[in-house]
Amino acid sequence: MSAEAGAAEDGGPDEHVRRVRLPADRRTPAAARALVRSVLTEADLDGLVNEALLLTTELSTNAVEHAGTDLDIEVVADDVGLTVTVSDFASGPVDELIVGVRNDTTEINEVSERGRGLLLVDHFASRWGTTYLPTGKGVWFRLERAGSPRSGGHRPEAPSAAPRVTTSEGSTPSAAAMSELMQTMPDPYSDDPLPEFATDLLGRVGEMIGAAGGMVHLDRGDGQGSQVLARYGRHPRSGQDLLRVPLAVHRPYVGELELDAAPSGYARPLAVLAAERLSLHLENDRLRRADVRRRAWLTFLAEASELLAHSLDVELTMALIPQLVVPRLGQWCAVHTTDEWGRLKLAAASHADESVLPQLHQVLRETGPESIQARLKEATRNGSQVPLSAPTEGFAVPLIARGQRLGTLAVGRHQRHRHDPDEVAVLEDVARRAALAIENARIHAERRRIAQALQQSLLPPTLPVVDGIGFAAEYVPTGDDADVGGDFYDVLPLPDGGWLVVIGDVSGKGVQAATVTGLVRDVIRVLVGDGKPLPEVLSRLNETLVDRGGGRYCTLALASIGPGDGDRLDVSLHLAGHDRPVLLQADSGAAFIGTTGTALGLLDSITSPTTELSLAPGDSLIFFTDGVTERRRGRELFGADRLRDAAAPLAGYSADVVAARLRATTINFSVEAPRDDIAILVLRNDAI
Repeated sequence: MSAEAGAAEDGGPDEHVRRVRLPADRRTPAAARALVRSVLTEADLDGLVNEALLLTTELSTNAVEHAGTDLDIEVVADDVGLTVTVSDFASGPVDELIVGVRNDTTEINEVSERGRGLLLVDHFASRWGTTYLPTGKGVWFRLERAGSPRSGGHRPEAPSAAPRVTTSEGSTPSAAAMSELMQTMPDPYSDDPLPEFATDLLGRVGEMIGAAGGMVHLDRGDGQGSQVLARYGRHPRSGQDLLRVPLAVHRPYVGELELDAAPSGYARPLAVLAAERLSLHLENDRLRRADVRRRAWLTFLAEASELLAHSLDVELTMALIPQLVVPRLGQWCAVHTTDEWGRLKLAAASHADESVLPQLHQVLRETGPESIQARLKEATRNGSQVPLSAPTEGFAVPLIARGQRLGTLAVGRHQRHRHDPDEVAVLEDVARRAALAIENARIHAERRRIAQALQQSLLPPTLPVVDGIGFAAEYVPTGDDADVGGDFYDVLPLPDGGWLVVIGDVSGKGVQAATVTGLVRDVIRVLVGDGKPLPEVLSRLNETLVDRGGGRYCTLALASIGPGDGDRLDVSLHLAGHDRPVLLQADSGAAFIGTTGTALGLLDSITSPTTELSLAPGDSLIFFTDGVTERRRGRELFGADRLRDAAAPLAGYSADVVAARLRATTINFSVEAPRDDIAILVLRNDAI
């Protein structure tokens, strides 16, 4: 226990003593205040409550923050005044101060260097000091009633006429004024409380030290430069006589409090005190704004990722990247890609001022050791960020996806400020996502080229031109053009001089469906070339698919065409699970014809009924796959009946016109891309 506590225990019966040990917790100052308040009430010393609570708060708060140990609080009150001792258990050297009365003006600056708490203690306490303890150190202060004799035996006597330090206006800051200064807080319900809070704080300090005017300057590092956050009184005069205190804030915030005040002992300590309180809330504002900004960046990155993921076109993806960056992350942006020889090629560029875009393109094309091209090559070669110098100041980051260097992303600085670390991190993240999007688009483009080449190999390049017979076909791949469909058609010559029309649909999509499609086409060509009858062709094809396994099946329509009586064409129709074709007659409308048999590849044996018909001049036979009938508009299907009704008005038109009109009708039925391949094959008797 401190020496002060020991003296208190030896006092008379009129003394009131309380001791308590409190943890190093943020609630400790409140508990210490409650203890002091109760003792003041018991001792009838309510006139000292403001000063006592203020100094108790400062000492206990400082001990909690800097010592980090349990605290012993001792409160001793008598009929003259109150003594409070705050002891901690922190190890380390202790600076012992001479016990005495309040310091004079020559000492106040030294006291202020020790912290705000001792400044307040020095100002309000009748006496104060520190004591060395074997387990730590203690700080005590003594408050006495106004006009009471300075005695009590607890501390060495001090001169009875210690001078009070006064401000330039001749008055000492009161406890009430100091308490109001310490309790001034921003409005928690205001959207931007700092200007009003800073103005209130600056005004209180200005009144306490008699300042003629003052300002608080703040630069938030957002490119707006230094702004006046608060103003008091008249505009401070220019010159070196102003009282200036820098605000203790972290970058990018930079600020200063300045007061036009005459020199005095308390002017600078009070200005420092106000600057500290303002700095605390500015730091909260900086952290809040940084948190809001980081949340905004996360939202931006999520939206950018979604936009880039939806684009599977290489050129569109690269054109989209600068639009995402400018102007939010820079004045300009350029995307360069590398070709197969490693040379950089400008793929897309954007500038906040479109009139400057031609000039930007010219600068980006320049070559030389100090050119942007040289810096971009360095970024690509090293795989790291590279700064860009004026006139296109900024930096470049490589575009790397799956270990492959695709090019560079160059971004110019903002008009009024350079990129901060958060923006640099976001741009590096954008570059990673952009590189992945470009690589995905390239992979998709390659898959699309392969799928288109494979799809074309499964369809005849052209249909034969035959006197008296018209052939026409329309094919629309599925909306995902990177997949190979299972629909196919063909027109083959028969050994007897006739022709065979083939249209089919293999289940599924992709490479596996394509291999089955190729197998079906080849088997049909071989068997038909050997002169096998169509029922045998279907039976052997079914055996082949069943033996192959894999769960793939095929629907097929075969129609052999030969000359009939006069100008007519004889048609022998075989359907293996396929939709019935539409017979479009020149004089009697449209109707379905044929009998559907068994799909191939599902059962060991099949049935394929034969339908014989004769086409008169102008008659057409329209074959189609289920991509036509299953075309969707919401829950509604296009259906076979709608196809038949759409074909009826086309009687008399050529095969090319009929196929094209039916294709357009099917596609226009819905705004959605086709979910399945669409194949239409038209056979017409063109005899005159």
